[in-house]
Amino acid sequence: MYSEKQLTEKLDQYRQMPSEIEWLEFKEAKNDFHFNDLGKYFSAISNEANLKGQQFGWLIFGIQDKPPRKIVGTRYRNTAGIIHLKHEISQRTNGLTFQEIYELDLPLGRVVMFQIPAAPAGIPTSWEGHYYGRDGESLGPLSIQEIEFIRHQGALDWSAEVCSGATISDLDEEALKIAKAKFQNKHKGSRELNSAGWDDPTFLDKIKLTKAGKITKAAILLLGKPESSHYLNPHPAQISWKRDTEEQAYAHFGPPFLLSVEEVFKHIRNIKFRFQPANQLIPIELSKYEPTIILEAVNNCIAHQDYSQCARIIITEKIDRLILQNIGGFYDGTVDEYVLEDRTPEKYRNPLLVQAMVNLDMIDTMGMGIKRMFQEQRKRFFPLPEYELVDTNHVRLIIYGRLINENYSRILIENQDLPLAVVIALDNVQKKRFVSKEDAELLKKKKLVEGRYPNLFVAASIAQISGDQAKYIKNRAFDSDYYEQMILKFITTYDRATRKDIEDLIKDKLPEILTEKQKKRKIGNLIVKMKKNGLIENRGTNKDPQWMLKSI
Repeated sequence: MYSEKQLTEKLDQYRQMPSEIEWLEFKEAKNDFHFNDLGKYFSAISNEANLKGQQFGWLIFGIQDKPPRKIVGTRYRNTAGIIHLKHEISQRTNGLTFQEIYELDLPLGRVVMFQIPAAPAGIPTSWEGHYYGRDGESLGPLSIQEIEFIRHQGALDWSAEVCSGATISDLDEEALKIAKAKFQNKHKGSRELNSAGWDDPTFLDKIKLTKAGKITKAAILLLGKPESSHYLNPHPAQISWKRDTEEQAYAHFGPPFLLSVEEVFKHIRNIKFRFQPANQLIPIELSKYEPTIILEAVNNCIAHQDYSQCARIIITEKIDRLILQNIGGFYDGTVDEYVLEDRTPEKYRNPLLVQAMVNLDMIDTMGMGIKRMFQEQRKRFFPLPEYELVDTNHVRLIIYGRLINENYSRILIENQDLPLAVVIALDNVQKKRFVSKEDAELLKKKKLVEGRYPNLFVAASIAQISGDQAKYIKNRAFDSDYYEQMILKFITTYDRATRKDIEDLIKDKLPEILTEKQKKRKIGNLIVKMKKNGLIENRGTNKDPQWMLKSI
């Protein structure tokens, strides 16, 4: 993220650059800009940034495209429209979208700066299935040569390279023993793959960690002795763990990764806590993290790390979450495709390493690993994992170890047959993330959310009951404190509330026995009471009140 000062300086610098820079484009866009043209420029600038060795390129609205490039200002979309643009673009590219969109209110007019990530190595950026590029200032199809150039980037498998001089003696005996046991367990019952009688060289060849008896980099990564990591220089084969809480700690883990993954998990605090669901006498006991989720996540980082870029895998432990980061963008497809569409990956960044890890039952090549993490968190009634493409070179995975909104968890307990797509949308609501109008309508129809779009919040959950109990709940009155807390929470979240906001918020929570007129009177009395008690104040007018928290 850039500060306003940094952006202003960058803008001044770019306005002085030659007009034929392919990864930089200025447009006046005084009132609007055609969405399809925006997508074409996104594809072109992304591909050109890759070809020119840039991490990202820029499309800038509100400035003349010819020198001296005067600032003319743009009225292209408002802030709310800008927020939705990232999602709109990602739907028509191959999963890529703007890294950031900045709005600058300058003295001469508003400027919008679109930061466009470079196409990932091996994957040219498409728009509506077509690849675009630029020849100087001209926009057009990306040439066949350029498409192939990008596609062949990173085509060499770093993990398959042979380590000159390395022998089986450079491998860890305990790691080799466990690898055999894992392989035997995964393939038990298969006569052709019964490894019990194989010697070490045969076993290593069978699981693809050696090539004609020669030790590969993948073998050193998974099974190598700690001191054998010098065969991988200058690439730091290392997992760095740090605890960033009230207590600070850190540790580094190198080969053999087959064993190191377990050591990483042992360093993570995985305490148990209790959660009391509504209408249940017995609380649910949960661990902070599910071991299978963490092991899956760490192993995925190992499998998909771009080792050629000389970077570590970083795992940061916060009080309420784990953040795992590895270098190398999404190599094939998007997260949604694996979670919701059962996509099977067509290619891998480290084919030999991936195949070996599959043989040792460390990961799944069918793309089920990501979906399994989502399903496991859902079964535990926890917030779902989050994948973020930090930039074109870094993927960040967030795994939550604490509830965000108890209403969300109670809804999952009471509705365990909800489709995963619905749970994802509900999870986005509790995290205050973007939710499409279609998803919002579906959640409202199922009575899972309340509020007015886009300011939604998870509905208070009431367990399924019937008969006299249901009638009693619908007609009983909650304490005034209950309604006051709902109103205060709404104002805290959205800064202010109108009379209609408050009515929409609590009207359906009032006893059904009351008439519409009685409900309005009760709400009015409640607002007067909160004002009298110094909880809220009106910063609007009597005709159009704007209720906000009372200033101290």
